[in-house]
Amino acid sequence: MKKILGVLIGLCAFAAHAQVIVVANPKIDINEIQRAEIYHVFTGGSSALNNGTKVIPTIQSDGKVQDDFLKNYVHKANAAFLATWRSFVFAGQATLPKTLESDQAVVEYVATHPYSIGYIDKSSPHEAVKVLSVK
Repeated sequence: MKKILGVLIGLCAFAAHAQVIVVANPKIDINEIQRAEIYHVFTGGSSALNNGTKVIPTIQSDGKVQDDFLKNYVHKANAAFLATWRSFVFAGQATLPKTLESDQAVVEYVATHPYSIGYIDKSSPHEAVKVLSVK
């Protein structure tokens, strides 16, 4: 009985998390992205992918999608993630990525801005952008 209860609790916890997908402007000439590339682009370590493709990260404001993305791909809490970016901004090395309030706003922005890359909940409409396969 304890095992069944544990499984049910685990399934409920899993269901509470967003299934985050990485999306890009449709004109970007890639279909997949490595986890390490996601990490480097979204933490300010690189403005290009391994193949030289320029990308510009777009982030979401604090919330479930942001938390799940950071947990799964960046391995930082939101406060630490933003602190990293603020240190780059303060040092004059970067500007804070465009921060948007919703999946819909990310899709609209990424679809209309070349080189843009972002993330949304898988269940959100995303026909206007390219979904990247994460390897």
